[in-house]
Amino acid sequence: MLLCRVSAVSHALARWGRRSHRGDGLLLRALSFSSSRCRGVSSGEGSAQPSETGSAQALYRDTVLLPRTEFPAKLTGQKLLDREVEIQQECGFADLYSWQRQRKAKKEFCLHDGPPYANGDPHVGHALNKILKDIRNRFEMLRGRQVHYIPGWDCHGLPIELKALGELGSSGLTPLQIRQKARDFAKGAIARQKAAFQRWGVMADWDQCYYTFDGAYEAAQLKVFQEMHSKGLIYQDYKPIFWSPSSRTALAEAELEYNPEHVSRAIYATFPLITLPPKIASEKGLEGVFVLVWTTQPWTIPANEAVCYMPNAQYSVVKRADNSQLLLVATERTASTAALLGTELETVGTFTGSQLEGGICKHPTIPDKEVPLLPANHVTMAKGTGLVHTAPAHGMEDYSVASQFKLSVECIVDEDGKFTEAAGPELQYLSVMTEGTDKVISMLKECGALVKEEQCVHSYPYDWRTKQPVVIRPSKQWFINTASLKDKAKEALQKVRVLPDSAKGSLLAMLDRRTYWCISRQRSWGVPIPVFYHRETGEALINKYTVSHIATLFKEKGSDCWWELPTETLLPPEVLKKSKAGPVTDYIRGEDVLDIWFDSGASWAAVLEESDSRADAYVEGKDQIGGWFQSSLLTSVAVRNKAPYKSLVVHGFAVSEKGEKMSKSLGNVVDPDVVINGGKDPAMPAYGADVLRWWVAESNIFTEVQIGPTALNSARDSINKLRNTLKFLLGNLRGFDPLSQAVDSKQMHYIDQYMLHLLREYSMKVTDAYSEFDAGRVIRVLQAFIARDLSSFYFSIIKDRLYCDAEDSLGRRSCQTVLEEVLDGVTRSIAPILPHLAEEVYLHAPGHDKGEALFKSGWIKSSSVWRRPGLEEAVEGACAIRDSFLSSIPGKNAAGYDLTIAIEPGLLFELMESLQEDPTSTSSQLAELMMAARVNLTSELPRDLPPDVLQKHGTFLINLEGGVIREDSAYSIAVVPTSAARCPRCRRYTAESADCLCPRCQTVVSQVR
Repeated sequence: MLLCRVSAVSHALARWGRRSHRGDGLLLRALSFSSSRCRGVSSGEGSAQPSETGSAQALYRDTVLLPRTEFPAKLTGQKLLDREVEIQQECGFADLYSWQRQRKAKKEFCLHDGPPYANGDPHVGHALNKILKDIRNRFEMLRGRQVHYIPGWDCHGLPIELKALGELGSSGLTPLQIRQKARDFAKGAIARQKAAFQRWGVMADWDQCYYTFDGAYEAAQLKVFQEMHSKGLIYQDYKPIFWSPSSRTALAEAELEYNPEHVSRAIYATFPLITLPPKIASEKGLEGVFVLVWTTQPWTIPANEAVCYMPNAQYSVVKRADNSQLLLVATERTASTAALLGTELETVGTFTGSQLEGGICKHPTIPDKEVPLLPANHVTMAKGTGLVHTAPAHGMEDYSVASQFKLSVECIVDEDGKFTEAAGPELQYLSVMTEGTDKVISMLKECGALVKEEQCVHSYPYDWRTKQPVVIRPSKQWFINTASLKDKAKEALQKVRVLPDSAKGSLLAMLDRRTYWCISRQRSWGVPIPVFYHRETGEALINKYTVSHIATLFKEKGSDCWWELPTETLLPPEVLKKSKAGPVTDYIRGEDVLDIWFDSGASWAAVLEESDSRADAYVEGKDQIGGWFQSSLLTSVAVRNKAPYKSLVVHGFAVSEKGEKMSKSLGNVVDPDVVINGGKDPAMPAYGADVLRWWVAESNIFTEVQIGPTALNSARDSINKLRNTLKFLLGNLRGFDPLSQAVDSKQMHYIDQYMLHLLREYSMKVTDAYSEFDAGRVIRVLQAFIARDLSSFYFSIIKDRLYCDAEDSLGRRSCQTVLEEVLDGVTRSIAPILPHLAEEVYLHAPGHDKGEALFKSGWIKSSSVWRRPGLEEAVEGACAIRDSFLSSIPGKNAAGYDLTIAIEPGLLFELMESLQEDPTSTSSQLAELMMAARVNLTSELPRDLPPDVLQKHGTFLINLEGGVIREDSAYSIAVVPTSAARCPRCRRYTAESADCLCPRCQTVVSQVR
């Protein structure tokens, strides 16, 4: 049975080379110099006598092949900044995108750029987003795919208009004057942002970007609009929308931000029940009941048209102990209402909500106005009284009730947020959110309807641009019927991969909440809605003929022509004829523009090359869950019945090191330009672009991403440590030509072959991490590989062979071959994250033509031949023994000890024998691995061990041939101080005496001299 196992392992070992290739010939020649005494290495040189030549080490220093390279271990300050710019120029960063678009590739990778807003300077949020995208694009390009990435800018909208106009405002300016100022402002912001993106090393053709104010883009957008209109998905209606008095325009949900600290004056008010519901009219003691309601928006009371109840809930008529007033409240809310009023409430009668049907109340502030009790599903018991004051003109859910029961939807608020004449003379012209609220509360108090007033801190929608509260008011606007698109959008979203997984739930929840999308805005800076209105009837003229004609004009002239051209050109006779419309004099052009979320949401139609194409990925911040991700999905599903993306990556926001949102008022804004070029504060030196990129890569992008001196210093230190490793590799490859001097892997030392095996595993892990948008895992894998596999293990073991073996020896060339592969693999693996450093290393690295750029030479070139399971067991078995050896001499130099390894005959012994064929050796691969002075390999420990011996025992599980060969093998070690002297050249304890070179060094020095 034992012979069978030994035969099997021999079979396995044969596949990766049985002989050890230690350079034994060199060793024999070296030993022939002296068998019993040390002689001079060559005539005339004399022996290595310190008294004659000074230090023995100094005498042989020139014969030791120490690392040499011009590659700097550290770059700081202006030198760093200059070097990065030089690298960009020397290595063709500006032309890289165009180059890769022209090469042949089997596959394309399309990352569609969400357009940043062209309203200010580049900020750290831009850096997080653009660098994250660039890391993935550079990786895909390196591995041979043709990258499709066209940067874009969102150029329309109110913030740009307001900043462009500044203190001037729009008074006295024509729409065309406003548009010109806004366009100039946007162009300036784009130029500044574009320059920053290029400095960060973002790969793109910066002369071929997309801008939402380009005529061709606007034409593509109108085509999407026209197709959606033709399908009945776009319509005009009068209904409540979010309205911003501060910017005098309608807003979409995505243009709101909710202030959780908003303070409202909430009130409890009574509506006299003047007609009892028929189902409880016969009950006694219910005369003079008041319906108690609660609202955080008292200004809407004058617009009240009903009071709503929950049909399935229970309601009670209760009597106040302090004044005998009868109140109708939800039974579930009785206790909290009693506590609020500070009095006991006695229950007089209890009913189900459905029994309240047919009840009629008197409006508290409008004489002779009656309002019904109506059932509604939106009523909850979380707060208030379980009875909801309903003003259809000023609430989304209230409007649904009005639609069902045909209630009036009269607006009492104007575009400035002030009461209109319809609110009555006492309220007209008062701002509803301030003095208007004061007046309504005063009116309720005067008529005895005010029961209680309290301050309520709650979440309330604000205009995200002006930071002022909005109101809900009805207006005639253009809408997209998202309710009819929801199911298709959800179905399409199920086929999309979303990172992180939790974001998909948020996307679906947002879709659920959106029943319609208001897409018209009352501004000048935007894409005009291509609609004409009849002068007399106000009826809208819009169809495929009118929209197609306008789109053609926009493509040729840009959307300014909507204001520049006469109506006769915008609405020519042939279009009127096809539209079956009257003469052109009957029509006036519309003045509204499209919501900017529709602008950017149609980008897939303008930027993605094929009409049926989908981007491989959209990558944006979490605020786009309700913004661009959703508007892109809805428009694409509406037109093409599919999502515009295959995957979504949703990242967090950049915040200060304290986790605070960055703001100028807090003084915690981190400017990416200051990060790169340095600031006045000594705590913010010039870090360069690669530190900024490392920060992005290392961060957990799916949470809030902290940035500040601590994070940036850590990134800089990590890069400097990496530079040191790269410098070591480059220094030991000086003069090495991989094309002519590389050693075939089958001829290599086994530890070198094993290192290639580890390099292959490393490259696969890195490739997988990049493919998952997980650059943080790339860095963790890189740092573990350098710290564990290279610095602590391989480098420490091979330095002797690398520095002290003959320059052209097989052992040294074997080692250099691996170092070149490691350098190449590590450099390529960091290139997507640190393109400047990677190209700098590549300029110093051997094996390629001068001037060749790394990014034009492909991804990591690992080979399946490097995977050697049998070899893995041999080296890892030796490493297990090595760990036992080193742990037996903690803190001591392993080179000062002789090591005896005892293993019973079997698989482990066979594996160790492949690393050392002789029973004892100072130069075997096993001795190199152990870093000991001498290694003895035997089947059992000698009985006559010296008294100072250190012993240890251990086991190692052999697992070969996929588990077919398994054996738990025991081993023992004995460790004693060596009796050999330290060689003055290599400093190993392998010499006969302290003034004598070891046999290996004698041979090398004689060849050198």
